[in-house]
Amino acid sequence: MSVVLVDLGYGNIASIAIAFQRLGAEVILTADPGEIEAAERVALPGVGAAGYAMERIDALGLRETLTRRTRPLLGICLGMQLLFEASDEEDTACLGLIPGRVRRLEPAPGLTVPHMGWSRLEVGDETSGLADGDYVYFAHSFACDDGPASIATARHGRTIPAAVRQGNLLGAQFHPERSAMAGARFLKAFLSC
Repeated sequence: MSVVLVDLGYGNIASIAIAFQRLGAEVILTADPGEIEAAERVALPGVGAAGYAMERIDALGLRETLTRRTRPLLGICLGMQLLFEASDEEDTACLGLIPGRVRRLEPAPGLTVPHMGWSRLEVGDETSGLADGDYVYFAHSFACDDGPASIATARHGRTIPAAVRQGNLLGAQFHPERSAMAGARFLKAFLSC
C-alpha cells in the first residue's frame, strides 16, 4: 500500500512519513498535481499559519487537485483545518470541503494556548482506529467547531473535533505521528479505507 504526502515545503512531513513507513506503507513526497491526483491515498500535513499554507497550495497549483479528489484524503493538524471553509487565522479562505470555520482557542485560567500536550478523546466512530479514552497529542492554537463531521472530540476550553470524517475526507487535529498506539491505529485505519 502507498500514500502520497503533499509536500508544501515545510512542516512535520518527515515524522509523518516515518509513521506511515512503520506501518509498512510506501510513502511518496510530492507537490506534483498529477501524482497527487493519481494517488490512491493522499495525506495533507500542516504546521504553521493557514494563510501561508493556502498561499503554498495555490502557488503549487494544488487547490483544484485537492478539492476534486474522490479518493481518500487525510488532513493532519493544520491540514485538517484547511479542509474547512475558512479560518479566523488571517481571515483565510480554505479548501471549503467541509462546512465550518476554524476559530482561535481562547486562553483561560489553567488553560494555555497553544494547546500543547495529551488530551483524552471521546470517540463516536471506532472505524477510525480510535477508541473512547485514548490520549492523543495536540499542538495548535486554532480549532474547528464541533459539528456533524466530528468522529472524535477533545476538550480544551470548548469541545473541539479531534478527528473528522465526511465522505472520502478524514482529518486529525491531533498529531497521529506523535500519538503512540492510538495514532498508529488511526493511520492504519486510513491506509485500510
